[in-house]
Parts: sequence; C-alpha cells; structure tokens
Amino acid sequence: MTKYTVDQSHSHIGFQVKHMMVSKVKGGFDSYTAEVEATNLADLTDANISFEFDVASINTKSEDRDNHLKSADFFDVAQYPTIQFQSTDIIKSGDRYEVSGNLTIKDVTKQVTFHTAFNGKGTNPWGQEVYGFEAEAKINREEFGLTWNAALETGGVLVGKEIKIIVELELNPAG
Repeated sequence: MTKYTVDQSHSHIGFQVKHMMVSKVKGGFDSYTAEVEATNLADLTDANISFEFDVASINTKSEDRDNHLKSADFFDVAQYPTIQFQSTDIIKSGDRYEVSGNLTIKDVTKQVTFHTAFNGKGTNPWGQEVYGFEAEAKINREEFGLTWNAALETGGVLVGKEIKIIVELELNPAG
C-alpha cells in the first residue's frame, strides 16, 4: 500500500444547504487532515480513506453565520471540535466508485456513501504524479443532531434538512 497526501492548495471540502427555501448557502472547511492508502490510486477498490475536519475552520463567507454554526445551536465546536470520516467499503462501477464509510458529527456516527469519480492522473511540472477525484454525498443534518431551525412567515424553514457534501481532491504520493 502506498500513502498519498492531499494537496490542500488544489483541493476543497465543501457543503451546500437550502436557505429560506429559495437559494443555497455554500461553505467549506479550511482546515482538515486526510489519510489515503491504496495499492494504486487509479483503482480505489482497496483504498483506506480517512478525513478529519476542524469544525472551527468552517467558512461560509459570513462571520456571523460561521459563529452561529460553531455555537451549540449547530456544531457546538467547544464540545465536538472535529468531524470524521472513515471508509469501510469501496465498490467500482466503470470509472466511478461508491465510497461508503462512517461519518461522525457531534458523536453521532452514520453510514454515508460518496459517489466518486476518478478525474485522471497527471504529472506536475516538478515530475510528481497527481491524481484527481470528485465526490458527493447527501445527508440529513437532523440525523446528526444539527436540528436548529426557524419557521418563515411565508411558510417553510430558514435552513434545509438536506446537506450536500462536496469533496474535490488532488492527491500526491507521500514522500
């Protein structure tokens, strides 16, 4: 097995959620760690993938909203400073993968499947191999204890239940 590192300057861990039933709020985590081990990254089927997000690094481009998300109303970073993902099963279908694993938010662990695409392999200008992947999963935030919301006068709620998690990775062999 070879270890791979995430090139954080060419990667992004993000999310989006419906806001006021009419638009989407997008954000991400600026600080995270990842460990990827595989025999060959062009075939993820034997890979071991784990991530840990620093929840305090959440960034939605609104300081007030970010502070609210860090509070006990949502992530409660004082008590639950990280979100973790650990792969448990990877199934290949053509050039796509279903990467399933345990996602833990606020001490609640649920099985989540990321629909993953291998974008290809290249060599950067310094002769280092790079591998690109994109992955998406959807979760119900309320299943992870993220239940805060507010009713709207016009009907509906301020924050949608469904969260789309979006992962864009560039990986390099560790060395």
